[in-house]
Amino acid sequence: MKISHIEHIGIAVESLEKAIPYYEGVLGLKCYSVEEVADQKVKTAFFMVGQTKIELLESTDPEGPIGKFLEKKGEGVHHVAFATEGVQSALNEAAEKGVRLIDQAPRKGAEGLNIAFLHPKSTMGVLTELCEK
Repeated sequence: MKISHIEHIGIAVESLEKAIPYYEGVLGLKCYSVEEVADQKVKTAFFMVGQTKIELLESTDPEGPIGKFLEKKGEGVHHVAFATEGVQSALNEAAEKGVRLIDQAPRKGAEGLNIAFLHPKSTMGVLTELCEK
């Protein structure tokens, strides 16, 4: 697997409208994009911190993955995303090493990235996303 950097850290929030002012007003970051990813039932907001992004995730459906996460765990860190070359080959390598996959093949995510997730039961409790442009 060729990981180049942390692409982003995903943080589940109840409301982008309430969360964005904290990141902009307190931390001094600038929200550069708000986007809905309908098939994942989520609305996202992005901030740059050096080479790494912060992705805020607001559920658009309580039955979606972020809605269920918020109900179970509340607001907070949802996942860590790593940039890699070839998500499919990274998935194959992870599976060969006994890692449980959530996605068997890459799919489209926010910002047009190809993404796939590794199950937190195989990654020391951290939902891990692999992504590539």
